[in-house]
Amino acid sequence: MFKLACATAIAFLGLVSRVEAHGYVQEVTLGSTKYTGYLPYTDPYYNPPPQRIIRTIPGNGPIEDLTLIDVQCNGWSAGGVVGSAPAPIYGTVAAGSQVKLNWTLWPDSHEGPMITYMARAPSDITKWSPGTSAVWFKIAELGKDSSGKWAAADTLNANNGIYTFTIPKNLKAGQYIIRHEILALHTAYTYPGVQIYPSCIQVQVTGSGSALPTSFVSFPGAYTPTTPGITFDIYTSEFHPNPPCRTSLWH
Repeated sequence: MFKLACATAIAFLGLVSRVEAHGYVQEVTLGSTKYTGYLPYTDPYYNPPPQRIIRTIPGNGPIEDLTLIDVQCNGWSAGGVVGSAPAPIYGTVAAGSQVKLNWTLWPDSHEGPMITYMARAPSDITKWSPGTSAVWFKIAELGKDSSGKWAAADTLNANNGIYTFTIPKNLKAGQYIIRHEILALHTAYTYPGVQIYPSCIQVQVTGSGSALPTSFVSFPGAYTPTTPGITFDIYTSEFHPNPPCRTSLWH
C-alpha cells in the first residue's frame, strides 16, 4: 500500500555525484504562458542570472535524507547548499486551470509516483520560506495504474516528459508555492533508499474562490522512514493506488 501524508566551491567528486543523477523540471506552462525552469547547469553562470519562477536547485540529483530542509524545495546540504532560496519572480495562474511541467529526460528504471502540494504565502512570496511549518496541502497524486504503469517513468515518458495537474477551482486567490516531486522507488526497499526530486514553483493564483484547506503537513516532517510507501520494494510488493487527498474544496 502506498500512502503519503496529506501533507562557492563545489568538491569535484560531489559535483560528479549530482551530475550523474537524474532530472528536474525544465519548463512550466501556466495556462497559455510558458516559463523556463531553473537550469542548474547554466543559470548560475549568467551575470545577472536569469529570473525564474522556480526556486533554485543545485543539480539533478535526489534528496535521500528525510530530515533535511532539502526535502522541501531541493538543496544539497552535504555540499553546502542548505535548502532553496526564494525565486525573484512568480507566474500567474487561474484557479481551475491546468499546469504543465516539463521534466528533463527521466530514467526508465526510476519508477515511482508524482505528487503535488501547495502552500499559501502569508506575505511576499519572493521573500518567504516556510521553514519547518506545517503549511503544505496535497492537490494531486499519480502513482501506478491498473495496467502496472508508474507515473514516473512510464506515464511521464509516454507524455514526452510532460506532467499535467489542475489548480483547485475554488482555491482562494493569493500567492502560493507549488511543491511538485517525483519519488523514485527503485532502491526504496530499505531506508535510506527512496530518492526525492522536489521543485518549488512560485505563483499568483487568481479567481473568485474562497476555499482554503484545513489540514496541512510540513517538509521535512511529512515523510518518515516508517511512512508506508517511503520504504517500499517495487519489485516484490503489490501496489494499490492511493487517490489525492481531497475534500469538497477541490470539487
